[in-house]
Amino acid sequence: MNRPLFALILSLFTFWGVACRQPAAPAPPAATAVPTAVIAPTPAPGTLVVETAVAEGAISPYLLGSNYGPWVAVPVDMLPAAFNSGVTVVRFPGGAWGDRNDLKPYQIDYFMDFVRQMGAAATISVRLREGTPEQAAELVRYVNIEKQYGVEYWSIGNEPTLFAAELQTLGKADDYDTAQFNQEWRAFATAMKAVDPTIKLLGPEVHQFTYNEATNPKDSSGRDWMIEFLKANGDMVDVVTFHRYPFPAGQNSATIADLRAQTGEWAKTMAYLRGLIQELTGRNIPIAITEVNTHWNQAVGGEATPDSHYNAIWLAETLGQLLRQDVFMVNHWMLTSQGGQGGWGLIGRGEVRPSYYVYQLYSQFGTERVYAESGTADVSVYAARRADGALTVMVVNLADSEQQTSLQLPPEIPAQAELWRLDQAQTPETAVPFTLPDDGRLMLPAQSVSLFVFAP
Repeated sequence: MNRPLFALILSLFTFWGVACRQPAAPAPPAATAVPTAVIAPTPAPGTLVVETAVAEGAISPYLLGSNYGPWVAVPVDMLPAAFNSGVTVVRFPGGAWGDRNDLKPYQIDYFMDFVRQMGAAATISVRLREGTPEQAAELVRYVNIEKQYGVEYWSIGNEPTLFAAELQTLGKADDYDTAQFNQEWRAFATAMKAVDPTIKLLGPEVHQFTYNEATNPKDSSGRDWMIEFLKANGDMVDVVTFHRYPFPAGQNSATIADLRAQTGEWAKTMAYLRGLIQELTGRNIPIAITEVNTHWNQAVGGEATPDSHYNAIWLAETLGQLLRQDVFMVNHWMLTSQGGQGGWGLIGRGEVRPSYYVYQLYSQFGTERVYAESGTADVSVYAARRADGALTVMVVNLADSEQQTSLQLPPEIPAQAELWRLDQAQTPETAVPFTLPDDGRLMLPAQSVSLFVFAP
C-alpha cells in the first residue's frame, strides 16, 4: 500500500473513532429530600389533639376588639384596667350614637390619645343618617391629613337596616331601602377616598346577620340588605361587616344551655357569607363582626346575661371559633358600661367583669394558628405559636360539670407549662406551674377556660 493511500485510511479511522466516542454520563444529581406531608390526626373520643407541624395560618391582630363612644367613659380608677385589657382595636363611636350626632374634633383627639395609651388601633364610623359625603370627607381630612392620626379602617353609618323604622317613628321618612342605602354609601365612600386613598372601608354594618337567609334583614320590598350591598358596592368595600346579638330570642334573657348551643352558629355563618362574597363580587374579602355580645338588651344579673361568668365562657368559645374561621376583626360590645347602661362592658363602675379576663388570656395566645381538634363533648381546643416560639393551647370547657380528657401533643413539646385559668373560683391574674402527665390526662373545672403555655 502506498503512503498516501495508507494516510487516507488512517485519517478515516481516526475521524470515525472521535465521532463515535460518547461523552461520559453525567453524575446523578444528589438526592433531594421530599417533604413528608403531615396528616392532621383525628382525635379519639375523650381526647384533644394538637399537631404543630400542621400550620393553619396567621391570626389577625384585630380579633380582640371592642366598642367605645362619647356617651360612656371608663372611670378614672379603672383606666389602668382599660390600658392593660389586651384590647387591640376599638371602634369609635360604637353603636347608633354616631348616626345621631356629629363627632367633634376634641372628641376625636381624646379618643386617639386614649387608644394610644391602650396600645390599640382605631376604627372610625362617619355619620350616614342626616350626614353628607362632604362631612364624612372633612372628618377623614381632619383625622388623617391635618392630625395625621393614620386611621386606616372606616365605616359609614350603623345598622342602616333599622333606619326605616327609626325615621318613620320620627316622622322624617316613610321608607329607607337597600337601593337608597347603597347609593348613599357609594357617594360617601367616593368622597372619603378622594381625601385619603389609603383608607379601607368597612360595610354594610347590618344587624342580626346569620347563615339563615330567610331571617336576615330585608327592606320593604323583600330585598336582602347584605346581598344587595355586595352587588352594588362589592367592588369598593375592603372588609364586609355585620352585627350579631343572638338573644333575647322570644325571651327576656338566655340560659346557659342557650349560650352553649349558640356557639355552633359561627362556622355556618362564616361559610355562608364567604360563599355570598365570592359569588357576588368574585373577590375574597375579609370579614368583621363589629358588634357582638350575647344580648342586645340591658339584661343583667342572670346566669347567662352579659355580666355573668358564663358570658365569659361563651366569649372565649366565640373568639376561638372566629379565629378558626379566619375572621379579620371582632369588636365585642363594649369596653365599659355602668349603672343603667347594661352589663355589656368588659369594665364596670369599679370592677372588671368576667369577660375581661378572656381578653387577658387571648392576649397571650399567639400569632400563628396550628392544628387542634377535640374529641371530647363540650370541650374545645385551640392552639397557636407565639413570636417567642412558645406553643399555647386554649381549652374551653363549656359543660356545667368537671370534665376529664387527654391532651396529645407532639413528642418534642416539653411537659412543663404555665397554666392560666378562668373558672368560677379563680381568675387568670397569675400563672401556676403545670406538668402534663405521661398519659396527657387533664381535669377541667366546670365552665372554665384554661391556657397552657409550653415554652420553646
